[in-house]
Amino acid sequence: MELYNAIHNRGSVRKYKPDPVPKDTLIKILEAARAAPSWANKQCWRFLVIKDEQRKKELAASLPKGNPATRAVETAPVVIVACADPKASGKLEDKDYYLLDIGIAMQQLVLAAFAEGLGTCWVAWMEEEAIRKTCQVPEDFRVVALTPLGYPAKEATSTPRKDLSEIAFEETWGQNIS
Repeated sequence: MELYNAIHNRGSVRKYKPDPVPKDTLIKILEAARAAPSWANKQCWRFLVIKDEQRKKELAASLPKGNPATRAVETAPVVIVACADPKASGKLEDKDYYLLDIGIAMQQLVLAAFAEGLGTCWVAWMEEEAIRKTCQVPEDFRVVALTPLGYPAKEATSTPRKDLSEIAFEETWGQNIS
């Protein structure tokens, strides 16, 4: 799949077919995340691959009431839990770069999944401690995000984006890029 097609057409998927994700496809997607750049190449991320039905139910229960991804987490064939070690990344001027590191890795993961015909849905509204307990995540790691992963039950649609003139400036703030 062409990169720009994936970037512009990937959308959040909240309904999945029950079909299992082949192991080799899962490995390809994780390899894409592993290839992401990070602070000083520290690669602070860790990914948990969850397939167990009971554990997925526990993960879904860790999402606050009203989170639209709850059912997707419970029913997708796979859930990826993205964790990062803040001490294994940089901090500069009060900016914790582990969040950027895991964000880049997750972006590569969701784009690779889309390229493989799979759907994802970035989920960060969750109870971290509940997920930590369910997945036995060590205390020095943060649970940053998770995504259900599987074949979409229906085609995802991308959401509208702001106009480029609203978000990109040339030389100084407010000067439209043309």
